Amino acid sequence: MSSKIRTGIGVDAHKYGVTGPCFLAGLEWPDVNGLVAHSDGDAAVHAICDAVLSACQLGDIGELFGVDRPEWAGVTGVAMLAHVKELVTKKGFVINNVALQIIGNEPRITPRRAEAQEVLSQALGAPVSVAATTSDAMGFTGRGEGVFVIANALVQVP
Repeated sequence: MSSKIRTGIGVDAHKYGVTGPCFLAGLEWPDVNGLVAHSDGDAAVHAICDAVLSACQLGDIGELFGVDRPEWAGVTGVAMLAHVKELVTKKGFVINNVALQIIGNEPRITPRRAEAQEVLSQALGAPVSVAATTSDAMGFTGRGEGVFVIANALVQVP
């Protein structure tokens, strides 16, 4: 028996290493070094995409935007979200909401949380809540080497 509601979980991690700016949670952070990636490196968006795709049983972002897909090189996170939204909508799914948790020392999310939520929600066509924390100086995020992001999506099945 199939449920009318499904959840999906997405995670992503990227290391800092590209000379600024950083793109995270749909925003540009000019005073933070960029994240290393095939796209703009927005680990928050990558986690959201994977969570939504997982809930819809449509694979993962590696299949859609992977390094073997040169046409997606350097793509923005907002464009990735719009593409995922279009794909799942065409299949009849409705994205209810996404909860996002960013783990890292920088950038400081709280001052721009509302802005990030607005940009991500607009691109995805569904509410996205953004929360952030540190890892109390433990691991690669605690050493300031990168960020780790977890997303949970709730979708309605056609």
